[in-house]
Amino acid sequence: MGEASYLRLYRDGELETRIEKTSALMEICHLCPRECGVNRLEGEKGYCRTGRNARIASYNAHFGEEAPLVGRRGSGTIFLSSCNLLCSFCQNYEISHLNEGVEVEPAQMAAMMIQLAERGCHNINFVTPTHAIVPILEALGLAIEQGLNVPLVYNSGGYESIETLTLLDGIFDIYMPDFKFWDDRWGERFCNAPDYGEMAKAAIREMHRQVGDLRVDDEGIAVRGLLIRHLVMPNDVAGTDRVMDFLAREISLDTYVNVMDQYRPCGNADSDALINRRLTSQEFREAVDAAKKAGLSRLDSRERPRIIFGF
Repeated sequence: MGEASYLRLYRDGELETRIEKTSALMEICHLCPRECGVNRLEGEKGYCRTGRNARIASYNAHFGEEAPLVGRRGSGTIFLSSCNLLCSFCQNYEISHLNEGVEVEPAQMAAMMIQLAERGCHNINFVTPTHAIVPILEALGLAIEQGLNVPLVYNSGGYESIETLTLLDGIFDIYMPDFKFWDDRWGERFCNAPDYGEMAKAAIREMHRQVGDLRVDDEGIAVRGLLIRHLVMPNDVAGTDRVMDFLAREISLDTYVNVMDQYRPCGNADSDALINRRLTSQEFREAVDAAKKAGLSRLDSRERPRIIFGF
């Protein structure tokens, strides 16, 4: 295994600089496109309902992620409570909307990272990290001191600030954002984010600039690069054909894309006639065909239900 990219930043003192700069974004919070403007350093809470410290819902070796992350020993997932999107149909509703979890200090998070690495996990996979990036970076510094040297995965909803992402350059080896909707009206309807599409496109461009196409080792384990998740939704709410065209034309034909068929009505989806049913087989086949027609060949289209493991 090679050296994780963040180790160089740590040795050069740059990681500490990045912690200082991202912390400054929390003072009048604009870590994400919400730009709530609250002083999270003093414990104030905005849209993500998270103050100075992160809350963690669970952590464990996870075998339900994409094959390049899981390998033989699993992806070391750390599920952050709450979210900066709060999709109405979220399949992890209890964690995101109900904010289930335990508030932790950076030293506690670092201990989780070390424990997962010592178990042999191929990576440390932060699920919904956007609103908790400062305590994550603080924990990273402590974990490095204890010998951490596995890739970090930024597993997000795709609603990101370019300013924040720029400060993560060289820290995360693997970016795995969702691309949820092409049409902003659905971002507004389901996530209260009318600029979702534009923000996701800009974020994916920046992520690809930093890490490029997905690279794997001789055993097929991801070492660096971009993976995209796209959840196919009923009634073409996700705009799959346009998403796939964008990835093929503006990112790379070699983009690794997980075309996901596991949508089911969760959270508040039952009350919305547009998305209150499961996906049909025909809708999923059309989505996969759209990806192939766009010229994308690195497709993962298997159903992989998310399973949450506790402490």
